[in-house]
Amino acid sequence: MTLLFFNLGGGEIVVVMMVVLMFFGSKRIPEVARNLGRGLRQVRDATNDIQRDISDSVKEVKDKIENDKD
Repeated sequence: MTLLFFNLGGGEIVVVMMVVLMFFGSKRIPEVARNLGRGLRQVRDATNDIQRDISDSVKEVKDKIENDKD
């Protein structure tokens, strides 16, 4: 499914943009784009937090294993 988005040409992108313009209207597009950007930022921040938590947990386990060996 995600591969379909990467195979878009210039014509298809223009058609998609026209449909978006007709659906949302020219006045709401900046608001929609801003909200989409905020949502993507929240997802990215949450992903980074999860990765940081996992890395911290792995480090704690490694440290505990190394301390038990000594």
